[in-house]
Amino acid sequence: MILSDKKILEEIEKGNIVIEPFKRENLGSNSYDVHLGKWLGVYKDDILDAKKHNEIELFEIPDDGFILLPSKLYLGVTEEYTETYNYVPFLEGKSSIGRLGIDIHSTAGKGDVGFCNTWTLEISVKQPVRIYAGMPIGQIIYFKLDGDVEISYDKKLSAKYNKRTEFPVESMMYKNFKKNRE
Repeated sequence: MILSDKKILEEIEKGNIVIEPFKRENLGSNSYDVHLGKWLGVYKDDILDAKKHNEIELFEIPDDGFILLPSKLYLGVTEEYTETYNYVPFLEGKSSIGRLGIDIHSTAGKGDVGFCNTWTLEISVKQPVRIYAGMPIGQIIYFKLDGDVEISYDKKLSAKYNKRTEFPVESMMYKNFKKNRE
């Protein structure tokens, strides 16, 4: 089941959902709208290697916007920092974004119970499109859990994306290979 607006507000009051900054006008009937942060990242290398740390170059979106190109993968970040306990957060693109040919994630729409951070966006486009910092980019919906969680994401030693940041975070897949060799 998906939480309603009233239930989201109740869970914010209880501390099970944290959204910073929280603005009431961004609360939908069963979701919360998130916005594009001011930072984008692109990988420094054209060929990426899953076993290596692929570094990104960060840059700030100018006030007059930035044109995304279909040939590139951009890593964006939400303005909003979130924490979610006792629920599973899902980030989906807004329909208006999809109608511009913008995808905000290819595989990473589901968060984990205990995820505490901004959301890194895996942005790709079908045709060139100008974007702006602060524009609505997605919506988080919250699903109820069936059963207790043994170890939440914020407590897992193996968690790779739990360091609080205002910047997009590159893939940490290479850490999986290091663990397998140790």
